[in-house]
Amino acid sequence: MVAEMRIRLDEFPRFRLLDGPTPVQRLVRLEQRLGPATGGARLWVKRDDVMGVGGGGNKLRKLEFLIGEAVAQGCDTFITTGGLQSNHARQSAAAAARAGLACELMLSDVVPRHDQAYRTNGNLLLDDLFGATVHRLPGDVNALDAARARADEIGREGRKAYVVGSGGSSPLGCLGYAVCAAEILEEEQVAGRRFEAIVVPNGSAGTHAGLAAGLSAAGDDPRRILSFTVLAPLDKALEETRRLASQALNLIAPDCSLAEDAIRIDGSQRGDAYGLPTDAMVDALRIMARTEGLLLDPVYSGKAFAGVLAGMRTGAWRDRDVLFVMTGGVPGLFAYRDAIASGG
Repeated sequence: MVAEMRIRLDEFPRFRLLDGPTPVQRLVRLEQRLGPATGGARLWVKRDDVMGVGGGGNKLRKLEFLIGEAVAQGCDTFITTGGLQSNHARQSAAAAARAGLACELMLSDVVPRHDQAYRTNGNLLLDDLFGATVHRLPGDVNALDAARARADEIGREGRKAYVVGSGGSSPLGCLGYAVCAAEILEEEQVAGRRFEAIVVPNGSAGTHAGLAAGLSAAGDDPRRILSFTVLAPLDKALEETRRLASQALNLIAPDCSLAEDAIRIDGSQRGDAYGLPTDAMVDALRIMARTEGLLLDPVYSGKAFAGVLAGMRTGAWRDRDVLFVMTGGVPGLFAYRDAIASGG
């Protein structure tokens, strides 16, 4: 059924931003560091952080479909939304540059951090480097409404804009992670292993939703996916992820339906609010960097990987294979220097 799903996915306009399937590698040194408490669990990562455009990251999978539709519609401008340090905004700016589109970013001041690094460095620095026009909005302004109003202005100028909301998490954008689900199933078949859990961060819900839609369309079990919400409270994250997964599934397999219990989300790692550091996140960043030389980000993958470490340390996946999807976001490290530097 994977082949049939890929045929259906190929029917959608797509602007290629990936060079091929992202690699999967085992974290042997980290397993050794965690010791016997893991019960022999084997930990793997899928390196969605190493995609070539714009510093890499999971949003590029979504942007293949979103930029593809924008180009197919004859748009000359790509407009999207996010927080000041949005990884999606940075990757959108880079992808738009690759596609020859102007890019405008509606960035909301939603995280209560006021240090200079957060407000000027990291993704914001790269947004400018990629040539995007940045509109900074107060946190109480509806950024998507502002994006649509700006698109109307562009239309009155005789141009055409494509608008998508935070994270690129529209049903169409979610198809990028249906493609990822197909990759994982194919990798499992070639390697002769099956992952007990596929773990991801959950912000705007599109990564989890797309994986769930892809596994469901391929006749596999979407309950293998476990996400850790880093943005919305647990009940809202569940509701939004179910909604998006159902809508994405309808695009690629309209005869299929999402099981009632298909979506599993853990709320233990969110902390006080979106974008605010936690001790467990900082520990996760350090152990990954100091055992494997790999970099997580402080907002998404750091908190989700903290959840993976908690499960590994308590033997939750005894003698099983676990796959963590590394979603990128490394530029955010430079915006959180005061929170993550040793002694900071």
